[in-house]
Amino acid sequence: MLSKLENAPDTQTRKLRQQYVNPSEAQRAIQETIKAQLNDAPHRLLNTFTGRLCNREVQIAAFKTSTEYKELLSSSLVHVDLRMERIKDVVETYFCCVTLSHRWEGKEPLLNDIQDKVVDELNPVGGFVKLQSFCKTARAAGYRWGWIDTCCIDQTNNVELQKSLNSMFDWYHTSALTMVYLSDVPPSSKPGALARSAWNTRGWTVPEFLAPKVIRFYQNDWTPYLDDHSPNHKQSVAIMQELEEATGIDAQTLVAFSPGMINAREKLQWASTRVTTVQEDIAYSLFGIFGVQLPIMYGEKKQNALGRLLQEIVAQSGDITALDWVGTSSEFNSCLPADITSYEAPPYTLPSISEDEMQKLVSSLQDTMVVELAVKLYSSLDRLSAPRFAHRRLHLPCFAFPVTEVRRRPIKHKETYFTYEVKADGLDDLQIITEDRLLQFSRGRRARQSFLLVRPWDRRLLELPDYADDTESVDDFTLPGSPGEGPVDPESNERAMRLIVRLGQPFSAFLLAQQRSGEYKRIASDRDIITQVKDVDSVHSIDIRTLEIL
Repeated sequence: MLSKLENAPDTQTRKLRQQYVNPSEAQRAIQETIKAQLNDAPHRLLNTFTGRLCNREVQIAAFKTSTEYKELLSSSLVHVDLRMERIKDVVETYFCCVTLSHRWEGKEPLLNDIQDKVVDELNPVGGFVKLQSFCKTARAAGYRWGWIDTCCIDQTNNVELQKSLNSMFDWYHTSALTMVYLSDVPPSSKPGALARSAWNTRGWTVPEFLAPKVIRFYQNDWTPYLDDHSPNHKQSVAIMQELEEATGIDAQTLVAFSPGMINAREKLQWASTRVTTVQEDIAYSLFGIFGVQLPIMYGEKKQNALGRLLQEIVAQSGDITALDWVGTSSEFNSCLPADITSYEAPPYTLPSISEDEMQKLVSSLQDTMVVELAVKLYSSLDRLSAPRFAHRRLHLPCFAFPVTEVRRRPIKHKETYFTYEVKADGLDDLQIITEDRLLQFSRGRRARQSFLLVRPWDRRLLELPDYADDTESVDDFTLPGSPGEGPVDPESNERAMRLIVRLGQPFSAFLLAQQRSGEYKRIASDRDIITQVKDVDSVHSIDIRTLEIL
């Protein structure tokens, strides 16, 4: 028919042909849209209407026998300009799926338990009841496809497992709905039951409630939590407020979370009280939150898994807040913690300085020190490279203060910890509590091992608008008297003096012990090591180094 119109002798008939598309062209356009839609989707989905587990080929075959496909193909033969938009809408609607967030309990049905079987015909015991109820609830809500981690992933296939774990955050994010099943929350529960649920203690559930745009919470009889039948519980002020209080994550972030490296220390704190059945999962569950993809290597132990994640965060972002923790050092690198629980305590924050107080301190410093020296220090610090990892070794730019005395106090702390009086050049005296036995020495007694107290360099102290995307060059800070250079501008002076003031405030330090090979190791402490420079006027002469830490 179309070929006859195309070869017709009159112009009007040929123009009529141009309004139509060959069936093969329409099929090809639909096929390409399906491919794009399923490219980043789970390979297997449960058909909630048939109760069968379907791979991608079966999903596509089901679509091509559906009424939606036939109507789409028919409408795609006309309206050339609108057909791609129409195709995309129909394909997205047909293949959208529901994801389940739940706590694994007892024997959960795995892939082999339901392969080539009808879910509704299986014996309703244990985890099969949950699976059947999930399909029923999703089907009642009008969703054809469902995904659950227990049986939609081949747990015995390492390649598939790795790809799935690295993709799960995106799957939850692009799902039409995420159902959260609270198996320990009985019907008609009062507010607070969600916060007390064991679901809220698990590691994997953090990305599962942050990633989705639409989420609903269900009690153990699959009725909506708090009898809230609204389509999206992320729009429920009461439920989000309860989740905020339970997780420490503000409601705005819960509703519209974006993965990435920003506020890395805060995100690590979210996971610090969570638990996982497999120890490495506490790190793997955070990959999506930070927007990283790393190898999944079960059996590597949690210190190595967490170390690889933290190494990636520091390497990609230059953010050193992940180094701010108390507890036990990791075997991966001594500047990293052995356990996620080390991030549970809030980090030490610099004292707040009002703008009036800042201006007073800047004015007082201008009377006692040479401004040009402050500008020179600012320029030097602006040139410092970001911290980086290489072969598990941290190359850390920092201010270094040689330790001149270490004396142990006779009183032990927490039985296995020891308290030491520590003195360092240029710093106030302080106490350090650690599990490590430190060599005792003083100025009059030469130590067999040298120690440093260091302040890791943080570019945020430069007060640049966005230190991650800073385009301002150190060339903007010229020194008076330099050949061919003009005078320092007032803004440069101001920034430099404000830096001096901030460097004179109390800060959180690391204690490092030098090794025979010249590198350093961090001595972990059970609390923040807080100290301060003795003389702010001498800040400009602080020893700046990039140390290699094992």
